[in-house]
Amino acid sequence: MPIKNLLVANRGEIAVRIIRAARNMGIRSIQAYSEVDSDSLAVRLADESVLIGKAPASKSYLNIDSIVAAALDSGADAVHPGYGFLAENADFADAVESANLIFVGPKGDTMRRLGDKVLARETAQAVGLPTVPGSFERIESSDAAQSIIEKTGFPILIKAAAGGGGRGIRTVRNQQDFVRLAPQARAEAKAAFGDGGIYIEAYVHKARHVEVQVIGDGTNAVHFFDRECSLQRRRQKIWEEAPAVPVPSDVREHLCRSAKDFAESVGYRGAGTLEFLYEPETKKYYFLEMNTRIQVEHPVTECVTGTDLVRESIRISNGEPLRLQQSDIALRGHSIECRINAEDPANGFMPSPGTIDALSVPGGPGVRFDSMLFAGCSVPPFYDSLLGKLIVWDECRSSALRKMKGALNELEISGVNTTKPLHQALLDNKNVIDGDIHTGFLDEWLENYDFRLTE
Repeated sequence: MPIKNLLVANRGEIAVRIIRAARNMGIRSIQAYSEVDSDSLAVRLADESVLIGKAPASKSYLNIDSIVAAALDSGADAVHPGYGFLAENADFADAVESANLIFVGPKGDTMRRLGDKVLARETAQAVGLPTVPGSFERIESSDAAQSIIEKTGFPILIKAAAGGGGRGIRTVRNQQDFVRLAPQARAEAKAAFGDGGIYIEAYVHKARHVEVQVIGDGTNAVHFFDRECSLQRRRQKIWEEAPAVPVPSDVREHLCRSAKDFAESVGYRGAGTLEFLYEPETKKYYFLEMNTRIQVEHPVTECVTGTDLVRESIRISNGEPLRLQQSDIALRGHSIECRINAEDPANGFMPSPGTIDALSVPGGPGVRFDSMLFAGCSVPPFYDSLLGKLIVWDECRSSALRKMKGALNELEISGVNTTKPLHQALLDNKNVIDGDIHTGFLDEWLENYDFRLTE
């Protein structure tokens, strides 16, 4: 039976994105919302909306029982989890399907296998993907940690076994750091994902973060090429590009084919992303994890391949087979995305909730702004600070950089502080212009950059 009514179990710009995709498919949208989001753009755009709880995420967007009840009460046929919150929660996927509803994403069992980063590493090794040296099981004791550290040496990364988005990650340079930071990583992972499990990886110095977008129908899969995600602040991506800057065509072909083969080997259904560390000097890459959901940065892939990834994932969840062959998907041009967050770069990136007094959005060919904003809307303090994503496309990277500079100059958001000045500064940075960056570049650069001098 085709999906006629889709409950959106998320908020912000991704909820708006899903609602628009559903509308274009002739699907009726139902927006789940917390009390503080009652006048959000997603609620305004949806065909129907349903209250799921109070402002704290634990009482609304992380409340499985409330969301499933809302889906049933509203007559939904399917539930889309977006990204974050419950998007990679296998119990949520199971609960949705147990209620005879369609979950837009992979099966719960697949999410357990791949959403758990430790199990995903094991799966990658089994199909021949190289992995970063480290643990292949959760670290449950000091003795187990020491055994791994003796093999890898310092520095290492402590990483959350569940979830994503950079949460639960700590860089550890010595034994004293490990004793201090391991409990912090566990606590952050538990708070963010409801799972405090951690594992250890060796720290790969000055590596690039490259990822490959895939979609599968449970039998066959295709890839949509690669993305560059190395500009990160405290492990949080702030700028993404497609295709990845440093990857030669022969390496790209092998990397993307490996990602496609991985997705097929696990019978993957839906949209997903394989993340890798890449060393430009050696041209070696290492599997990190697979995100079993749509990614924040999916628009840059849509721009360079001409594919609506949200629509395709909804179609597949509705039981339709892949309608694309790998030969149908080609790279065209270059795309850049800047995440616009409600944070104050001049004040240590302090969150900046408030009310949007005025909004002016750039336009023109190859310019896109995916956001939750409108003049007068509220930016609550309870959730992630992402306001929207400014995306540009052009025929080559240099043209895309120029287009992004112009689009940022046109973008005006008043009422809250935003990270627009950060992106403007990066567009004047020679390393960024030349593509000479790595995952630690932005944090190192920010140590010596004072945004107050540019105000």
